[in-house]
Amino acid sequence: MIHLKYFGAIAEETKSQEEVFPFSEMNLQQLIDELEQKYQLKKLSFSVAVNQKIIQDLDNYELKSNDIIALLPPFAGG
Repeated sequence: MIHLKYFGAIAEETKSQEEVFPFSEMNLQQLIDELEQKYQLKKLSFSVAVNQKIIQDLDNYELKSNDIIALLPPFAGG
């Protein structure tokens, strides 16, 4: 299983704060592509964290069972 957590506008768009996906061997970009199709997220800007670490290179990050993926809205300084 892969655990997904949604924050901010992404949670509003998905109408959920979290979701569980069955694990299948895929990279992070493939998962994000599936989520963008399912929820039409292309219009939203967000960062992706896996196990509390921001991931820049989505294509080369292979997911593992029990990963926790968070879709995070843009950060504001303060």
